This record gives sequence, structure tokens and C-alpha cells, in this order.
Amino acid sequence: MSELSPEEQWKVEHARMHAKHRGHEAMHAEMVLILIATLVVAQLLLVQWKQRHPRSYNMVTLFQMWVVPLYFTVKLHWWRFLVIWILFSAVTAFVTFRATRKPLVQTTPRLVYKWFLLVYKISYATGIAGYMAVMFTLFGLNLLFKIKPEDAMDFGISLLFYGLYYGVLERDFAEMCADYMASTIGFYSESGMPTKHLSDSVCAVCGQQIFVDVSEEGIIENTYRLSCNHVFHEFCIRGWCIVGKKQTCPYCKEKVDLKRMFSNPWERPHVMYGQLLDWLRYLVAWQPVIIGLVQGINYILGLE
Repeated sequence: MSELSPEEQWKVEHARMHAKHRGHEAMHAEMVLILIATLVVAQLLLVQWKQRHPRSYNMVTLFQMWVVPLYFTVKLHWWRFLVIWILFSAVTAFVTFRATRKPLVQTTPRLVYKWFLLVYKISYATGIAGYMAVMFTLFGLNLLFKIKPEDAMDFGISLLFYGLYYGVLERDFAEMCADYMASTIGFYSESGMPTKHLSDSVCAVCGQQIFVDVSEEGIIENTYRLSCNHVFHEFCIRGWCIVGKKQTCPYCKEKVDLKRMFSNPWERPHVMYGQLLDWLRYLVAWQPVIIGLVQGINYILGLE
């Protein structure tokens, strides 16, 4: 084997694997059925858990998304990812600590939304750049810059992974911080009525005064009125909807018309990107757990 070329060694190993699994078609079919059944049952259980106990579901999902990649990072020696993960975790831990303090400092809501909006925009740009790099490689445009296909594809997939992973993670942290801050301010409650009455001159997201009328053009920031007639700082309500994953009014919980809020066609991809990140949460957090469960069942039943 040592005298063979890498390609010949691969062919020998491939032939050995086929010889080992020859005649195991029934066993393989059984393993496929176990995989499908586990995926269906796990999906049903996760949906029921999310509907009945959304708070615990979101916390466990967030913890898994935060920890599971760390295990593979250390195991595979991805030190660059580990450094970025540590920096992100340190800043996010500080921001989350500020968001969960009582009483809430007046500048904290702005700090929280600014940080998570920054991460959101960076992840969005990184994901787009990674997607473009993958497409350029598939069309062979990397050869114009004398870049090897494997190097260009690795670069594109890495950027795509960074963008999607941190995009998913920051949205879940932002949602948690938004709930804590809004509940502390008192104009929002996850269940039941708010503890404070909202006046027309106060933003329910940050609890600060609104000095610019809806019909006026603000120097620093405009004021936005929802269809339920409640008014907010434009930055606050956009942070609440895009970054904090909320699609209801922070005060009365009436559904927000995102198409009306983001009338500019250049802003609508942000909404679609956010929906994509929500869908990817399942793949990042629960797919490794389900695959591990399937492998455990196969091991117990003696399937290989």
C-alpha cells in the first residue's frame, strides 16, 4: 500500500469498502428507514416543544448552536474560527449582561440593537461574498485570477458558513435581549397585558421620548407609525423587527406589515435573509443531534 500512489490507494480502499458491505442491502434499507422515521418523529417532537414551551425551546436551541460548532472546531483544529468565536462570545456576553440588568440603563437598548445590527450586516455581506465566490468557482471564473478550484471553493464555503452561522446566532441572542429589555421597560409582556400605559410621545422599544413628529423629517432619526397607530423611533422598530425577529407591535402585539415598513426594494432582501437564517437554525442546532441519535440506534441494533 505504501508504494501505491494516493489515487491507487483510494481505489483499493474503495474496493475494500464495497467488498465489506456486499450482500448487506437489507441492512442498509433498514438503516434508511430508521433515519427517515427518526427525522419525522424528531421534527414532530420539536414542533410540539416549540409550540408548547417556546422559551425553553429557544434557550436550548441557542445553547446548542453556540456550543456544538465549538466541539468540532477544537476537534478539527479550526483555530481561526475559534478566535472569532471567542471575540464574538465576549462582546455578546457583555451586551447580554447589560440587557438583562435591572433597572435598565437608558442607553442600553441602543447599544444592544447597534451591536446585533452590526453583526447582522457583516454576516449578510459575508454570506453574499461566500455565495458569489462559490458561483464564480462553479463557472470557472477563478481561473481568470489563477486560483485553484479547490482553494476558491474552500474560501467561498468558509465565508458562507461564517455568514450564516453568526447570522443565526446573533438573531437568537438579539431576540432574547429584546424580550428582556422590553419586559424590563414595562411596555411589553410576552403573555398578558403590559405593566405600563404607553403615551404617544414614548417609544415602547427603548422607553425614551419621541421628539420628531411622524410627518416631519428628522435630522438624526425619523419617527415611524405602525398600522395600529403606535409610534416608535425608526431605528428601534427596525431593530425590533429585523434584529429581534419580532413581527408584532411591541405594545399591542398587532402584526407588523413588513412589506409596508420596507417599501424600498433594496431593503427587502434583509427580510428574506432573516427568514433563511430562521430556517437554518434547525440544521445547525438539531441536525447533529438527530444524526447522533440515528447512529446510536444503529449501534444498539447491531447495524453497520
